[in-house]
Amino acid sequence: MEAALGEVLGPEAALSKSTVSRICQAIKDEFDAWTTRDLGGIELEYLFLDGSHFRMHPGAPAEPVLAAWGITTQGAPVLVGLMPGSDEGHDPWASFLEDLVARGLRAPLLVITDGAPGLIGAVELVFSYSLRQRCLIHRCRNLLAKVPTHAQDEVKRAFWQIFDDITAEPGDQAVAQARQRAHAFADRYDKRYPAAVTCLLDTLPELTCFLRFPREHWARIRHTNLIERTFGETRRRTKVIGRLPGERSCLSLVWAVLDRASRGWRGVVMTPAGVRLLQELRRQLHHPSRLEEVVDQAVTPAA
Repeated sequence: MEAALGEVLGPEAALSKSTVSRICQAIKDEFDAWTTRDLGGIELEYLFLDGSHFRMHPGAPAEPVLAAWGITTQGAPVLVGLMPGSDEGHDPWASFLEDLVARGLRAPLLVITDGAPGLIGAVELVFSYSLRQRCLIHRCRNLLAKVPTHAQDEVKRAFWQIFDDITAEPGDQAVAQARQRAHAFADRYDKRYPAAVTCLLDTLPELTCFLRFPREHWARIRHTNLIERTFGETRRRTKVIGRLPGERSCLSLVWAVLDRASRGWRGVVMTPAGVRLLQELRRQLHHPSRLEEVVDQAVTPAA
């Protein structure tokens, strides 16, 4: 606790053991109430999922803390849930998401994740009527790992040119424009870096889902970078501890940092046109015949 406060308070950060104990107990009590609260009042448009590893059990390596945060129908950011997991496979993620739903969380329109197979499978199971966006930043890293170092800057710029500055209207037109750019990327690099091209094209439908949503939201919903950066700050603040004193202490301290950080997160602007588009997408996604049409459009390559 002193180490966490030291960078702000300096010498005044010195605390008695009893004070530290009271602070930690208060945090744990608040966290326990937060983890069991009713989620029925949270109506999300977007749900972001990611995990980060912390050492919290004696003799065990770092283990994941699974996190969910979202953006509501009013455009406000909200930290939704935290849960420990033995790993980042299907079962821990499915259990986490099912717990959120059991406490009243409604299905979002769009779920934003990295490409972990277990996480993807859990999202498809629990939120089968939601679209899913694959994090562009993670996919860019995957793609660049298949490119020689000397060419990575060039290929990175070309990758982002696929998705930046789309001028077409949100929906099929914007997706088609991105697909056209992606195939131009493929034509340019297929002979030199075929593995990188395959990495892009194999997941192109998942990379362009964000283009079906309001334009003013695109920069926020195409990656999970916000929670990843915040987790980085959490690890920085807790690394002075080494191994945290236990699972409950780990989760409550991680929550305390994330809860404070989330107060400074930016949401999105909800314009009348944007709200209408979101409402239309929700009608489509909750009508089986329209869902099939939207999914077909999302996964069928343009001619």
